[in-house]
Amino acid sequence: MPFIIEIKARTEAHAHIRACLQAEGADFRGTDTQRDTYFRVPQGRLKLRQGRIEKHLIYYQRPDQAGPKPSQVQLYRPADDAALHALLSHSLGVWQVVEKKREIYFIGHIKFHLDTVPGLGTFVEIEAIDEAGTLSEARLRADCAYYMQRFGIQEADLIDQSYSDLLFAQNKPGAKT
Repeated sequence: MPFIIEIKARTEAHAHIRACLQAEGADFRGTDTQRDTYFRVPQGRLKLRQGRIEKHLIYYQRPDQAGPKPSQVQLYRPADDAALHALLSHSLGVWQVVEKKREIYFIGHIKFHLDTVPGLGTFVEIEAIDEAGTLSEARLRADCAYYMQRFGIQEADLIDQSYSDLLFAQNKPGAKT
């Protein structure tokens, strides 16, 4: 199970971040249109990501806090994501659906997302990933901190919730739009 330290931040600087990534030789994996369906579960989050590049069933637990935070993640790559979607929708129920356009980059063990989420805006995510259990948490935090500084991400830009939580809060009766 990979251990991840990650951040999510609001940004209107996708062009600047993209230029920084290109200057550092990032591996651009492509732009994906993704649909994340979150299912009702008693703890953590369970979502089915359906996209052209990434198709995964993802279970994760992480604290809702701004700034670099640890995340325990389990991934499953389904052969038939549509059938799995139907099964989980009927058995667990759908809690929230998030649609986004995502640019995906890698530099070594660090994954970057430049996201555009209709109704929410534009974001950057940085995920420092330890797949093999060989990197310290301090190293992963330092990686996030370096790229936050490099991209000009300020503390006030950091988001402490998932896109699903932000959309849920926005769509609650009486919420400001």
